[in-house]
Amino acid sequence: MFTGIIEAFGMVSELKKENANLRITIESGLASSLKIGQSVAHNGVCLSVVACDTKTYTVTAIDQILVRSNLGTLQKGDLINLERSMKLGDPVDGHLVKGHVDQIAECRKRKWVWRRGNWTYTFAYDPIKGNLTIEKGFITVNGVSLTVIDSKKDRFSVAINPYTHEHTNFHKLGPGKIVNLEFD
Repeated sequence: MFTGIIEAFGMVSELKKENANLRITIESGLASSLKIGQSVAHNGVCLSVVACDTKTYTVTAIDQILVRSNLGTLQKGDLINLERSMKLGDPVDGHLVKGHVDQIAECRKRKWVWRRGNWTYTFAYDPIKGNLTIEKGFITVNGVSLTVIDSKKDRFSVAINPYTHEHTNFHKLGPGKIVNLEFD
């Protein structure tokens, strides 16, 4: 389980195809604290560490994850949001997140709302998959726990405060970018 509160960025340092799977090596300040077998959320996708050293660690995304998430579109140098799994007794600062991505969405709009002092993002998703959002409900976008501020049948909007905008990969998101969604 995760909280949707991003701990750090990771930078993709190597990608290697292994049959239908993708081996991803990530450079991160978290690497030195990780151990083999530990669960880490990568843009909201829970993956187990398969190798690690003091500066990098490696995970493997299987074909089913690649089909359902944006991990298959990663390129060397991309920033990804990282969160280690919760430990029993940890505070739940966001909301409970499983790390199981339901589907992807496309960023349609990004706008700075000066009078409110935040960013608003609008995402479109395929409603045929049976997922839905509700206003004031939770949504996890690339692993970030957020509250829906506008909900339609096939799209929703969220407001991002300046801190979250700068300390997650939201500052790199714009129209046309693909994100991972975990619905509440």
